[in-house]
Amino acid sequence: MNQEDVDKIIAEAVAESKNESKKKWHKGKSSSNSVANTRRILNWVFMIGFVAAVVIYFVLPEQRILFFSVGFGAIAVKLVEFYLRFMF
Repeated sequence: MNQEDVDKIIAEAVAESKNESKKKWHKGKSSSNSVANTRRILNWVFMIGFVAAVVIYFVLPEQRILFFSVGFGAIAVKLVEFYLRFMF
């Protein structure tokens, strides 16, 4: 083996190591499409629930139980979406 062959093997090993590192830590677009769609839907449900809670707070001030139910429901949906973001 000459120096050029050794340099080539080292360069290939470094490139492969970088690709594996990116796959391990940066899921990005490599996550499954169904999880991304589920997260998108849950995010929209959260936003709608949040807006509904704000509207209920100002339009129906005597309905505190409804306000808290819708608000905490929206937060629960956001927690599920948060879990999906980091687990899959």
